[in-house]
Amino acid sequence: MKIGWYTDLNRVERRTYWACFGGYTLDSLDSTMYALLAPVLIAVLGVTKAEIGALATAGLIGNAIGGWMAGIAADRYGRVAVLKLTILWVAAFTLLAAATSGFHQLIVVRALQGLGYGGEAAVGGVLISEVVRPYLRGRVAASVQSGFAVGYALSTALMPVVFYCVPESIGWRIMFAIGVVPAFLVLLIRSSVPESKVFENAVSAQRAGERREPFWQIFRPANLRVTLPGLLLASGVFGAGFGMSAWLPTYLRLGLHLSTAGMAGYLVAGITGSLIGPFVSGYVSDRIGRRATFILVASCEAAVVALLLLAVPGLKATVLLILCHGALQSGFAAGLTPAFSELFATQVRANGSGFCVTGGRGLGSIVPATVGILSAVMPLGRAMGIGAISAFAAAILAALLMPERSGADLNDDTSAEASGDHDAACFAGSRTAPAARSDR
Repeated sequence: MKIGWYTDLNRVERRTYWACFGGYTLDSLDSTMYALLAPVLIAVLGVTKAEIGALATAGLIGNAIGGWMAGIAADRYGRVAVLKLTILWVAAFTLLAAATSGFHQLIVVRALQGLGYGGEAAVGGVLISEVVRPYLRGRVAASVQSGFAVGYALSTALMPVVFYCVPESIGWRIMFAIGVVPAFLVLLIRSSVPESKVFENAVSAQRAGERREPFWQIFRPANLRVTLPGLLLASGVFGAGFGMSAWLPTYLRLGLHLSTAGMAGYLVAGITGSLIGPFVSGYVSDRIGRRATFILVASCEAAVVALLLLAVPGLKATVLLILCHGALQSGFAAGLTPAFSELFATQVRANGSGFCVTGGRGLGSIVPATVGILSAVMPLGRAMGIGAISAFAAAILAALLMPERSGADLNDDTSAEASGDHDAACFAGSRTAPAARSDR
């Protein structure tokens, strides 16, 4: 029986898909524990609210640095090798968090864990983009990022079970110790997931005498038409996402006067939407192209945010809008990696993708702080709306400036120097009939 695009995947594509999806899920499980355990860390270890904020910032900084570092390494040593390393790295530093005894130890461990999480997300996205055939790339690569919602749901479900069985003074350590589970995924990757053929072809070309491109190649004039719009696009995507996620619980609690229990139900709607969004946006991007999808999703997201925060709808409508926001925002972010993978040549693909995505996370982190400043002179909902809609406007501008290479053959190393005619040919090629299946 045919079940959507998954049935069309061959054996190697399926194994790679589950390795990348599993890595994203389990790394999300580990990274979201910090937010969930924040009240316990305050009560048990005496960590202050300001220090909890510093832990979140340390994770984001590590995330941004790690994504680019891992991308550079993956372009030199291979996608699979670096993916395994980043998964082990996250597991090791999550386990180490269980042995900490105070804020100063936690912040170091959190920053180092962030290095691995940013690296896994960047390299896993490039690997699945290179392995999956062009006509399936958008929906498959995007759907991998639904693993974030699955990991978040797992950590949320685990917490009440652990704390039911043991007291808080021990439970938080057990939660972090569970973070070693991703290490076992490496055994699966080692035994069943081969290196990307696209990368291996590039290595063979280098051995035949082709010059290795330095990591700063992405900043040369020919590639800046991809690097700069890519950075702006990711900054808009993550800026809107960070601004909403950082302040939405506070808005629900203080702006809509919901109880803690009632607020949780609204947040579940957002998590549910974030699970669905990548599947939908990936399908749409394979149909109409990456650039058109970014513009469409950003426009819809701006409308949803305006209705949610500026129109002050009823509570039932608020649940629906939060569900739509979760779906659109996660779909927006999920489209970045397949798009960037098609825009950079193989020798700098993970490097360029990692720089744009993680640089966007760094610049996007300005939005939550800006919302906080604006909220001092206007209602919080209005400040959130202004921050998010401004970020969407930047993302739309960036999408308009980006070349269109949807469905491009990644064995063809035409990068940012591609002409407009080549871009159009690649886009047309993305709608051609599926190639014959092969288990390679």
